[in-house]
Amino acid sequence: MARYAKILAALDGSASQEAVIRRAFSIAHDNNAEVLLAHVIDSTLFETGGVTGDDIAQANKESIEKDLARYLNRANSDPHITSVDIVVKAGNIAETLVNDIAKPFGPDLVICGVRGLSSIKYAFVGSVSTYLVRNVDCDVLVVRPESIEDVDYAEYEDYE
Repeated sequence: MARYAKILAALDGSASQEAVIRRAFSIAHDNNAEVLLAHVIDSTLFETGGVTGDDIAQANKESIEKDLARYLNRANSDPHITSVDIVVKAGNIAETLVNDIAKPFGPDLVICGVRGLSSIKYAFVGSVSTYLVRNVDCDVLVVRPESIEDVDYAEYEDYE
């Protein structure tokens, strides 16, 4: 079985994000690995508004840390997970994930969620997961949200 020492979890704010995080931490626990949670903000949404990508990225990072606090606290207290970090960048989502995050980090495994684009939208915008499979030099795991059982939040009470 492959050993994963560095895991990159691509977050997108969709319904599958929680499944991606939980799978990343589970695999990290089993492999004594470090985890980098990465979120890329599509910069085309604000380029003409005069707002910088850095401003948007920092605000989103703080929001992500707050939203995921129970998971981050639990992962940070798990002796089998060597480190957890979050990076938020702005740019073209797929290219930024590969070139600005994955290549410098050097993961052994990238985990992302499935968004279930319609065939028409897929034809025009493509798929981030497909782009990752074709452009990173490591294993890629695409997680479906229904593949992860419901969360028992009582399990996380000690970590809030």
